[in-house]
Amino acid sequence: MIDPRWSYGFFSRRPAVMAAALVAACFVLGLVLNSRPAAAQAPDIFEIRQVAVDVTAETAAKARKLALEEGRRKAFRRLLERMTLLVHRERLPSPTPEEIDAFVKDFSVDEEKTSAVRYLANLTFRFNAPPIRQYLIDYGLPFAETFSKPVLILPVLESAGALLLWDDPNPWRTAWSRRPVINGLVPLVLPLGDLPDIATIGVEQALEGDTQRLTAIAERYNAGDSLVVHGILRRDARGLLPELEVYLTRYGTVLQEQTLVRNYQATEGETQAALLLRAAVDLAQVVEDNWKQDNLLRIGNRAVAAVTIPIASLGDWLEVRKRLTGVAVIRRSDLVLLSTDEARVNIHYIGDPDQLSLALQQADLILSRRNGDWILSPRRPKSP
Repeated sequence: MIDPRWSYGFFSRRPAVMAAALVAACFVLGLVLNSRPAAAQAPDIFEIRQVAVDVTAETAAKARKLALEEGRRKAFRRLLERMTLLVHRERLPSPTPEEIDAFVKDFSVDEEKTSAVRYLANLTFRFNAPPIRQYLIDYGLPFAETFSKPVLILPVLESAGALLLWDDPNPWRTAWSRRPVINGLVPLVLPLGDLPDIATIGVEQALEGDTQRLTAIAERYNAGDSLVVHGILRRDARGLLPELEVYLTRYGTVLQEQTLVRNYQATEGETQAALLLRAAVDLAQVVEDNWKQDNLLRIGNRAVAAVTIPIASLGDWLEVRKRLTGVAVIRRSDLVLLSTDEARVNIHYIGDPDQLSLALQQADLILSRRNGDWILSPRRPKSP
């Protein structure tokens, strides 16, 4: 439906004029689409990059064939681990190469090297979404598809009465910097610790949960949330082995803001640095799993939200529509009305309104209630 306010001078009730106007409108729309700067594309959950393979066989051709088969298997496993919870890791199926082939949409090869008997490359695989979803449903595995915006890690170490955040050295910060990347749904970012960071927030303000300063430093890194990881380093009762008590609090868009407590004790022969690294690896997985828990898709729970999108131009609507296509819980969006100052859209989604709101925030779209109506407003991300 087109609002009458756009009828005059743009649409006409006469068929011939209306047809000409529509052609002109399509031409203008094409110009708008082509002239707008390209926005950063949302990551594709069903694309697995940097799959390293190195295979030796009797011939180069056989080595390549075996390497591609190994790469598909690795990529498929990484995809399932990305979408599912850690507690279900042992339940993940191990399909045959032929079964995996049926899920692959396409693949590409980077940094390819070959010899007479050896094949090395980095591979990227893209999988078909609908059969992957059905596969997980058939195996009774809950899964999530929503990428979190980057989360900024603020590692505070309390040791021997001192509080360390920006100090150098900070062994707790070092451990987080050496942590292997999970390649999951939650990108974790460490701040630089430069003068602007130090001026933005101090260690006491981080521990107190100063929302204004936590938001400011998160925005400096284009992060959606900030995560204060307060580690208290002690010695065991014998004074021999290090112990670490950690209070982890995420501030920002999470559905339920809470502090998690974890305790870690070094084993015989484990150094303090190794203990801190083990704790950082485990806590990163905790953050990943908590995000997935908040965003598990409830396939049987489908709903429609009628939203109003304030706009100032056609370009505003095109930008919002582009962002909507990258939101995992949205299955489709139907334009109901388009006028000079608003667009009205029916959003068909999976889950509940809280999940929809959280997923939209990752695309810089804010869903709110105003006089009983849903209002969807774009938030412009700040440059780092």
